Amino acid sequence: MNAAAIDDDGELLERLARGAFAYFERYANPVNGLIADTSRAGSPCSIAVVGFALSCYPVAVERGWMPRQAALARTLATLRFFWHSPQSEARDATGHRGFYYHFLDMRSGRRVWDCELSLIDTTLLMAGVLTVRQYFQGTGDEAEVRALADALYQRVDWRWAQNDSPTLSQGWKPEAGFLHYGWEGFNEATLLYALGLGSPTHPLSDGCFLTWTLTYQWENLLGQDVLYSGPLFTHLFSHAWIDFRGVQDAFMLEKGSDYFENTRRTIALHREYCERNPHGFAGYRRDVWGISAGDGPVDDLPREYRRDSRHFGYMARGAPYGPDDGTLCPWAMLACLPFAPEAALAGTRCLLAAYPQVCPDDRFVSGFNPSIATQTGGWLSDGWYGLDQGLLILMIGNTHSGLVWSLLRQAPEIRRGLGRAGFAGGWLAT
Repeated sequence: MNAAAIDDDGELLERLARGAFAYFERYANPVNGLIADTSRAGSPCSIAVVGFALSCYPVAVERGWMPRQAALARTLATLRFFWHSPQSEARDATGHRGFYYHFLDMRSGRRVWDCELSLIDTTLLMAGVLTVRQYFQGTGDEAEVRALADALYQRVDWRWAQNDSPTLSQGWKPEAGFLHYGWEGFNEATLLYALGLGSPTHPLSDGCFLTWTLTYQWENLLGQDVLYSGPLFTHLFSHAWIDFRGVQDAFMLEKGSDYFENTRRTIALHREYCERNPHGFAGYRRDVWGISAGDGPVDDLPREYRRDSRHFGYMARGAPYGPDDGTLCPWAMLACLPFAPEAALAGTRCLLAAYPQVCPDDRFVSGFNPSIATQTGGWLSDGWYGLDQGLLILMIGNTHSGLVWSLLRQAPEIRRGLGRAGFAGGWLAT
C-alpha cells in the first residue's frame, strides 16, 4: 500500500519512520560504522549523518526495528573506529584535536575532498555519542560504549577551536588554518555552544554564547515575532537532542519566549509565506511548505530551464527573505511534528496525495521542485540524504516517546553547558 493511502496517523508515522531508518541499514559500512552522506554511488561518509545514526539506534531498539545486540554491535564498531582513527595535522587524517573532518572515505575513514575539520558536524557526531552513552547502561560491551563515549567527547578541544576569539569559526583546514567565516545570527549552533560549554576538559570560555546572541535578529515577519533564521533545519537540528520547552536564556527571557516556541512561530511564518507565495511557484500553499537546506535543480534540468540562474542546486533556502527557487524539502514538514503536529501531518498528507513520487520506498527525497515541468511531475532529487532521514526519525521519536530528549536531559554535560550559557527554568530546575 502506498503511504498516501494510509488513513491512520500512527500507522503512517511508523511506516515513514521505519522507511527512514532503513537508510542507515542499507548505506552503512558495518565494519567501521560509517554512514554514507547520500545514497548516490561513491558517496563518502558524513560525520553528521553518523551522529544522527547513533542517536537513531536507541529509537530503533525501542520501536522493535533492530535487536538491542545488533544496535550495540553497530554502536561499538562506530565508537571504536572514531577513537582509534588517526588524529593529527596530516592532510589525510580522520581528525585533529578531537574534531573530525566533515567527509570521510567510507572504507579507510580518511579525509576526502579537502574538506574542513567541521565544528558543527563534530557537534552532531558528539550528540550521537552522548545519546548512546546515556542509553546503553548495562555491563560488558555496554560499559565499553560509555567509556569510549566519554573519551571521545572529552578529547574535543573546544577551547582550541575558539582560536583566541570570543566566538567560533565554522572550521579549520590543515592547509590554511581556521576558516574566515563564523557563526552569525541564530542557527543550529545552539547545540554546538551547549556541548562546547559543557565539556569537563576543554570547555569554551565564559561569555562566548552571550557574545554570539548579540548577532541575533529579532523581527516581526508576516505577523510573527520571531528570532529569525530562514531555513527550517536551523531551527530543528538542536531540538533533535535538546528539549527546549520552558527553558530560557537571557535573550528569550527578555522576549517572553523560548526556542521551542520560536520554532512554532517560524513554522507559522513559513506556512503564511507559502500561502502568499510571492513568486508564484507551483505547489506552494498553507498545507504545502518546507523550505530548508536540501538538494535542488541546477545541472540536470530539462533543456528549457538550464540557463535559469534562479536555480541554486544544493542550498540552504529560507523564508521569507530567501533564497527561494521553488524547491521544497519533502521531509521538512514532518520533521516539524513536535512543534505543530496538526500542520505537520496535514501538510505531509497533502504532499503525498499530490506528489507521491517524493517518497519512494517510504523515504523522502531531499528536494522537489514542482515549478519545473518534467514527465515525472516536477524536478526530483536523485536518491536520499542521510541527514534528512535521521532528523525525521528523531523528531517522530521525540513526539512519540521523547526518548532522546529524556536521555540528554540526564546528561550532566548538557545541563552544565546550558547552565553556563545562561539557560534556566523548566526541566533544568528539577
